[in-house]
Amino acid sequence: MVSPVAIRDGTLQLTLLLLVAGFVLLGLSVVGVGASLPLAAGFVVLAVGLYLTRPETTVGRVLGVDIDLILRWLWLAMVLAAVPLVIRPTATPGEVQSLGGLLGLAGMANYFLRPLYLLGYDLSRKLARLGNVDGR
Repeated sequence: MVSPVAIRDGTLQLTLLLLVAGFVLLGLSVVGVGASLPLAAGFVVLAVGLYLTRPETTVGRVLGVDIDLILRWLWLAMVLAAVPLVIRPTATPGEVQSLGGLLGLAGMANYFLRPLYLLGYDLSRKLARLGNVDGR
């Protein structure tokens, strides 16, 4: 069963991954790098490297954020950064900057929608309780 903590942690994790992917693309565009399939392949190789070298130590929660969860899934940010480069392999540095901005925007939209996700969870739980004839 999904819990409010899982929803909070999951949406925060997705937000951070999208922001990291967006900042990676923004950083590349600032130094004048355009999109290419070899660059996308490099991101995938980096993602595999990050996946294989995930830390085994536990940091715990810092300011309410589960750092272990983020470090465990950081490799996925590189995959998220590679996706727009595969979709638009001839993008100029300015277009790569826009793609990075769109990833960041998606991350922030996800962050701001978190209360709605939790409201939907609460409403579904209440409806499930109302519809339960056993009284549990």
